[in-house]
Amino acid sequence: MSQTISCMIMRGGTSRGPYLKISDLPKERDACADVLLKIMGSGHELQIDGIGGGNSLTSKVAMVGPSTHPEADVDYLFAQVGILEKKVDFAPNCGNMLAGVAPYAIETGLFPASNDKTTVRIHNLNTGKIIHATVSTPNGKVKYSGNTIIAGTNSPGEPIHLTFIDVEGAKTGKLLPTGNKIDVIDSVPVTCLDAATPVVLIKASDLKKTGYESPSEFDNDVEFMSRLENIRLQAGRLMGLGDVSNSVIPKPILLSPAVHGGTISARYFVPNKCHKALAVTGSIAITTACCTLGTIASELINNDSDDSSFVLEHPSGTIELSVTRKADDSSVIESVSLIRTAKRILNGTIYLD
Repeated sequence: MSQTISCMIMRGGTSRGPYLKISDLPKERDACADVLLKIMGSGHELQIDGIGGGNSLTSKVAMVGPSTHPEADVDYLFAQVGILEKKVDFAPNCGNMLAGVAPYAIETGLFPASNDKTTVRIHNLNTGKIIHATVSTPNGKVKYSGNTIIAGTNSPGEPIHLTFIDVEGAKTGKLLPTGNKIDVIDSVPVTCLDAATPVVLIKASDLKKTGYESPSEFDNDVEFMSRLENIRLQAGRLMGLGDVSNSVIPKPILLSPAVHGGTISARYFVPNKCHKALAVTGSIAITTACCTLGTIASELINNDSDDSSFVLEHPSGTIELSVTRKADDSSVIESVSLIRTAKRILNGTIYLD
């Protein structure tokens, strides 16, 4: 294993981290995890010996390589890297970091650019799902500058269109892994759902919350966070995921009625801190739940909403998603689309020794 590795640091959506070539990393997952821990500087709250940012949103890694799937152009492997704990979770996908995958693939020659716009079909190795990413490539070059601002960032960029194909059952193989639209955990009604990522949906009011609290208010409420984690652990077992104490999935999400004209309001946990915005995969799960009658989400949505467009309110603003349903069965979601942006920050060499 080389003591150096090339990387490009990018902001993808509302996350940031290094983008690496899969071929530059060990194939064995434990050995790969060891390298990622060194790169990010895990084991210190500031990740002082690496390039992590001391926050779950900046302790993420995207690994990209040639596709191993016949319907995709590149493979994408995501890793959530611990900050204080030296652990790496390869289980979830990250839709925000995914926003940088197509630009990275084009920049590094893994996929050729077309004129004007380029669509890259991405095979996510964490879930086995396919995502189409369309980026602006005038004159065969990725365009990053633009006028689109997504909530949770402060710099505008060129829109990147992401379309998630066949989102149901990303990790469990089932939209409703428990077989129920409502389960009861510790006397609290919940929806355990797997679409893009496994989640456990809870009405904020059922946990004595409004659902409009700030992330710091949730994080500082030790008793609440402990109860939420206990529900998450039980939900993980009910969903067939086993002991999830060392995994970031399923993600707990508190839901409440929208207050700013959107479809629904959400507080998303990652899982032991409240996200300052809303994860892409979590957004897709919420949207899918809104489309599924009988779930916690469907009971709370603004019924005046368009059944193909959804606006989710979160601590930093809103995120908009659109749904395409199957022509022969409108109850089945064929794909979910949304817009992200990405920013190229640094291209260089990381020293591992």
